[in-house]
Amino acid sequence: MEKKKILYVITKSNWGGAQRHIFDLATNLPKEDFEVVVALGGKGVLREKLEDKNIRVVEIKNLTRDINIFSDLKVFIDLIKILKKEKPNILHLHSSKIGGLGSLAGRLTDTPKIIFTVHGWAFNEERAWWQKFIIKTLSWITIILSHKTITVSEKAKEQVKHFPFVSKKITTIYNAIHPISFKTKEEARNILLSEQKEDKIWIGTIAELHKNKGLLYAIKAIEISNNPNLIFVIIGEGEEREKIEELIKMKELENKVFLAGHMNEASELLKAFDIFILPSLTEALGYVLLEAGLAELPVIASNTGGIPEIIKNLETGILTRVKDSKDISQAISHIINKSENSKIYKKNLKQKVETLFKLDNMIEGNINIYND
Repeated sequence: MEKKKILYVITKSNWGGAQRHIFDLATNLPKEDFEVVVALGGKGVLREKLEDKNIRVVEIKNLTRDINIFSDLKVFIDLIKILKKEKPNILHLHSSKIGGLGSLAGRLTDTPKIIFTVHGWAFNEERAWWQKFIIKTLSWITIILSHKTITVSEKAKEQVKHFPFVSKKITTIYNAIHPISFKTKEEARNILLSEQKEDKIWIGTIAELHKNKGLLYAIKAIEISNNPNLIFVIIGEGEEREKIEELIKMKELENKVFLAGHMNEASELLKAFDIFILPSLTEALGYVLLEAGLAELPVIASNTGGIPEIIKNLETGILTRVKDSKDISQAISHIINKSENSKIYKKNLKQKVETLFKLDNMIEGNINIYND
């Protein structure tokens, strides 16, 4: 049987959940059945990792997350050229912006199969009502233009399945996790903070410094807790750094909240933490929760998006109300004061992650759609 050629396209080449998803697909598909090419914007970590694995990469110039009519028109023209040159059997699009541009380009070039994987609907973000309406309309058009749309959580599927003419075109395939070579607690703490704080309770997260991650509310929760033994370590980088630094300074939390910045293979450092927290305002699923589960950490996360499909309240962790610093603070106290409950949460979460979010399941689910 002749190999099927897959062209994956994604907006950004930094290292986040969507990028990891593509990397896992591109490097785990059977080579005897599929030829893989990845088109992306930028020269970030994803590109480096793909090239290390000898996956061919095509750079799309001018491709960024921000909307700009002139640069987006150039991107669209480049996509048309790439599709005509590569002639893929399958065009697999990741992220909302490239989903819209790519699905239209795919139709215009008669690409046999167009698949759109949703890693989070942009209309869930805090925006004006008219912006949300436009984004919902564009999302609907993208689903219509695609032959199949994959959501990474049932919640994301529920949000759009009532759109006209799309209910049979949408399916859910969960993100997946593979074994992680964790650093020891001591090693990880030494890497994160040069000045050791062994006598402290380490609360941590791995998150882009973006308003959608709700980090300001977690920082305020640390202040509310007023526990001298707590420190909060944030691994990640992003546009909200200055705003976060201002809040830390204003609340006089310089000795309690630490911005560790971007770190390659950040998941390997998870055992530095005693508690993991994800205070997102919106989240399609949350790769880091799967990683925290493998690291056997008690987890506190917002009750939003697909998070409850991983964290069941008081069973595999604690769910808190979105934007509720007091609720987060109370959850932290619960984890600290009820250690027996914490042990149960950790055990249950690890078991759930290892059972439900297997890499084989994700690869098989995508292959079934490619071959359908």
